[in-house]
Amino acid sequence: MNVRRLEDPAAFLEAASPLLLADEARHNLILGIAGTLRDHPSRFPEYALWLAEEGSATVGAALRTPPYKLVLARPREDSALEALAAAIDDELPGVVAALPEVETFAAAWAAKTGAAPRRARAEGVFALERVRPVPAPAGRLREADATDRPLLIAWFTAFAEEALGEDATVEDPARFIDHRLTAADAGAVLWEDEGIVSLAAFGNPTPNGIRIGPVYTPPEYRRRGYASALVAELSERLLAKRRFCFLFTDLANPTANRIYEQIGYRRICEAAEIVFER
Repeated sequence: MNVRRLEDPAAFLEAASPLLLADEARHNLILGIAGTLRDHPSRFPEYALWLAEEGSATVGAALRTPPYKLVLARPREDSALEALAAAIDDELPGVVAALPEVETFAAAWAAKTGAAPRRARAEGVFALERVRPVPAPAGRLREADATDRPLLIAWFTAFAEEALGEDATVEDPARFIDHRLTAADAGAVLWEDEGIVSLAAFGNPTPNGIRIGPVYTPPEYRRRGYASALVAELSERLLAKRRFCFLFTDLANPTANRIYEQIGYRRICEAAEIVFER
């Protein structure tokens, strides 16, 4: 089995697409990041792309946009994960992928480097094709614009501190928000009820879908149905142009998981973020 490192995101996607599109929902993160690398070259200044191949067939794929963790595809066989672990020379802070491939790679990486894998976060990967009606709270959705930038940065920072925890690598909030406000295939929406009460962003499109996140409501506005209504209406708008909407949830937050399931999202698989400790 051969592992090669690529420089061209378009070539990576062309070679990896048969593997990735066999389960687009499961692979929405790696597909979305690779598509962003191709379509928005300035979005991530650094990146690395790897393919595991047997003959002309791609049997494994991985990418990384430092300082973030490695992102993996489900391989056609576990030996592809072992080959990737053997070939990758970068210092990896961790890995993100669905189960069981994330744990298989982590074990191979630990055997190679002596690092100790620790699961930092258990996640659910959800997909939606049709929105179910939800109760409508007071207020309305509107698209965010440049005048909302300070609030969006503050709320993204608050979301990262609350939801992602100390093990997460979080990019500069201003950089994240500026991309959402300027890219044609990304954005952010707000729910207003005598003021702004909830936020949902979206971006990282795949060939047939797009990912929603983060979703954030300040504590003082929670349990009023704002986030449910916001995500439901945003999903409806996105599904007018896309077949799927995707999102990731923290499995330790049953309230959020239940809210998304009520909208019509279904869990495709479980995933995990694993950090490598020395």
